[in-house]
Amino acid sequence: MAKRRITPERREQRKKLLEMLQDAGINDVAGVQDLFKEMVSTVLENGLEAELDEELGYSKYDYRNKQTDNSRNGYSEKTMKTSFGEIDIAVPRDRKGNFNPQLVKKQQTTLSGDIEEKILSMYAKGMTTSDIESHIRDIYGIDVSDSTISRVTDKILPVVKEWQSRPLESIYAVVFMDAIHYHVRSEGQIVKKAVYIAIGIDLDGVKDVLGMWVGENESAKFWLSIMNGLRNRGVEDILIACVDGLTGFSNAIEAVFPKTEIQQCIIHQIRNTTRFVSYKDIKLLMADLKKVYAAVDEQTALYELDSFDEKWSSKYPKIGLSWRNNWANLATYFKYPEEVRKLIYTTNAIEGFNRQLRKVTKSKSVFPTDDSLLKMLYLAMIDITKKWTGRRQDWGRIHSQLEIYFEDRIG
Repeated sequence: MAKRRITPERREQRKKLLEMLQDAGINDVAGVQDLFKEMVSTVLENGLEAELDEELGYSKYDYRNKQTDNSRNGYSEKTMKTSFGEIDIAVPRDRKGNFNPQLVKKQQTTLSGDIEEKILSMYAKGMTTSDIESHIRDIYGIDVSDSTISRVTDKILPVVKEWQSRPLESIYAVVFMDAIHYHVRSEGQIVKKAVYIAIGIDLDGVKDVLGMWVGENESAKFWLSIMNGLRNRGVEDILIACVDGLTGFSNAIEAVFPKTEIQQCIIHQIRNTTRFVSYKDIKLLMADLKKVYAAVDEQTALYELDSFDEKWSSKYPKIGLSWRNNWANLATYFKYPEEVRKLIYTTNAIEGFNRQLRKVTKSKSVFPTDDSLLKMLYLAMIDITKKWTGRRQDWGRIHSQLEIYFEDRIG
């Protein structure tokens, strides 16, 4: 193992630190902790004094520059809870009571930031209420109950409602739609509910979650209400919609956005049609099926589908039949060049998002209400989408192709 190198600057800092500790008579960890607490108290108090100077317009004892009838009025003692124990600080006051410090706010009792923010952050990471209770107790020495955590997280619900109704772009190049399922308690029973999710890519290549809606088991009727909701929020056109194979899904989209081209997810189609294929056949069958969906053009794909049927229809007659019945929406991507094909032939963009949601929610087997499910998903979504910065690297090429194919709609 290589020996760790210490720079001369770091060595000098250590020397000064050791000298300071020796001068203060400190020779153990407890002493270091006490010294650190004293340093933090001093820094906070100096900062609060500076804030009051700014508020009053003159520094302590500098009466010549005083241009206010307000003045200092002693101190109030305050105990702050921190991750390294409690510290006491003296908070300066003004006679009129106008001073509202920002470094340590009036109602703040913890140094490490707003407890509510910490609870929301932990909730967004999928921690259970008991985990959050333990975490807050261990770090801050504060007991918080289930009802407190619920009350804090409920504050996010109006924000969620506002987010669900925010205005959207007028045109989206691609919108991916899918559903993820959870168990929710309803009227004393545990029922399976679908969370409908729509992710859009606008004409600048920027990806955004357009909405998440909790409803009954996935249905084309509910998707129709979502399409109408998107229209009411300002969406005038969707060039391409990528969806799973739900019956009636295409009709729901076409009813609201009649010009939208539908691309049924190839991966969903593969999964749905090969579920009952024998293990000993699956490798060879998948290789033959790949010749269909990976063909260079639609004509070649149909030729390969005929060949697939000749070989496998006697054993698995429903596979070829399903592909033919859904061909109108499965084959949409063949008309586009490689860059656009890769973008739309599968709903991977939304499935990756769903996987991240499942990681966050895996500790909750049953949600007590629809709202409790929605607020956790919203907080998780905010956490996930922080990493969605900028547009796709290949968007320039994709946009150029879309301008040609949809020149009458985005020109």
